[in-house]
Amino acid sequence: MIRSFCKERLVARFGSALLSRLGALSLVALACAQAVPAFAEEAPVAAPAPKAPSLIVAISIDQFSADLFAEYRNHYTGGLARLLKGAVFPAGFQSHAATETCPGHSTLLTGVHPARTGIIANTWIDLSLKRADKKVYCVEDESNPDSTPNKPVVSTAHLKVPTLGEWAKKQWPASRNVAVSAKDRAVAMMGGHQIDAGFWYVGDAFTSFAGRSLPADVTDENKRIRALLDKGAPAMAIPSWCVARNQAVQAGAVTVGTGRFVLGDKEDKRKLGDQLRYSPRMDAATLELAASLLTSMKLGKGQAPDILSVSLSANDYVGHAYGTEGLEMCIQQQQLDQKLGEFFAKLDASGVDYAVVLSADHGGVDTPERLRLQGVPEAARGEAALNGEGLGRAIAAELGISGSFAACNPGPDVAGNIICSDGLSGDYWISPDLSAEARAKVAARLVEKLKAHVQVEAVFTKAEIAAVPYPVGHPQDWTLLQRARASFDPQRSGDVYSVLKRAIVPVTTPRANATTITTHGSVWDYDRRVPMLFWRKGMTGFEQPQPVETVDIAPTLAALIGLKVPQGAFDGRCLDLDAGPADTCR
Repeated sequence: MIRSFCKERLVARFGSALLSRLGALSLVALACAQAVPAFAEEAPVAAPAPKAPSLIVAISIDQFSADLFAEYRNHYTGGLARLLKGAVFPAGFQSHAATETCPGHSTLLTGVHPARTGIIANTWIDLSLKRADKKVYCVEDESNPDSTPNKPVVSTAHLKVPTLGEWAKKQWPASRNVAVSAKDRAVAMMGGHQIDAGFWYVGDAFTSFAGRSLPADVTDENKRIRALLDKGAPAMAIPSWCVARNQAVQAGAVTVGTGRFVLGDKEDKRKLGDQLRYSPRMDAATLELAASLLTSMKLGKGQAPDILSVSLSANDYVGHAYGTEGLEMCIQQQQLDQKLGEFFAKLDASGVDYAVVLSADHGGVDTPERLRLQGVPEAARGEAALNGEGLGRAIAAELGISGSFAACNPGPDVAGNIICSDGLSGDYWISPDLSAEARAKVAARLVEKLKAHVQVEAVFTKAEIAAVPYPVGHPQDWTLLQRARASFDPQRSGDVYSVLKRAIVPVTTPRANATTITTHGSVWDYDRRVPMLFWRKGMTGFEQPQPVETVDIAPTLAALIGLKVPQGAFDGRCLDLDAGPADTCR
């Protein structure tokens, strides 16, 4: 999107004639992306917009693809059915390549792509770290000696830009910014640095940031969870429209497609807290806590608009553990819809004038074994040979490289690795302990090996990605390189980026008791396309099938409540929700 202030800067520097010859919407957009400070400029103080809602409820359904939405929308009768009466954008895009939870959530309320949020993945590699584990979790404080990627000291330090709640607090200090989820990274990315209350689920209870005491809402919810875990719960009923999904599929050593979420199932080897997590009951607990905070904090009843962010994680856990097309996901969709309906009823009863936006951090793809039964013969599991450490050992042997290098992860490989990755695709990092000449040779050989692999669609070097202008235009038309550019951070991204072919799932054959049999994170639209739904009582509903982006959510909500931010603070654009003579975006 061209922003006048960026264009004026370029005209002042280069002259209008040269700018005209350069043409380049992308040049203007790149200047916008690079010139806007994160939070340095003062937001003008202003009153809320006339008739603005007093509460924004921002809901993220983790791993809620546009495909899943389209598949089940005719069956919704609860909360999702209500939202279908509002403004419906069925083709929203998490436009970037790194379609994971942390990057996706980082776009929802910041209005910018991961290239600007700095959140390039759930985890990345930092070979300069002094600790043995070189992985960095997106919301950890790795400078704290007690923090590890698996047990992080949760921090928002890696997020480089403000969220909508932070902008609101800057303009209206009385505004409250609250976030709830099963996942710490969803809370941190939607709430941001200045958050009044943030809670997530660890083990078998909700917790918060270090040093913060838990209010009665949280301790009461934890007691309810404890009682439920102690009592157990029977199998969930199968809705009539889910009966046809009740078919067993074998994924490695794991059988899926017939699960009904028995809590306390002795055949389930997971801890009770995780049995709850990997079920629709996780969303129910999250929404219960959000509704309790709504009442106790009197959200939406102050002098300034409040922001309540709710990220519902069960959809993602179910998708990973059972796939997206089985009985488990069908039950999850029915339960999600009903629990959202109950939550909206509590919001209605509060008497608060609220507006809702619902979207997702990314989509997802089904397990390849079931995909092959459903007309996708090319679906397959990624090969372990694509792991960076294995590739590094092979390349070191071929090039005659020896010596001691920083290990990617703690373990028996004390000699270390010359290449690290966090999986079978995406970023690959080359050891900085190598000379510049050796690094160039390793990079060239790595690119050659990846391009030669039958499961790899494309490979880009760091230099190739960095040279691409910041992408603009319809995200469905972006090249693979442009998608990678939208996820690229020069300080955190790897030296080489690899893209797997469509329907290649970067999860090797599952072993018994595996909780991840399929995943997301690709550049393909089944991971990038998500629904975007806006609703407010009395609004005129409409459906717009043209592509929009999740970075459009923040500027749209800002306009709705009269929030003023510096020009260029958002990558996205305001979407007019009025569908009539009024204009949300004026």
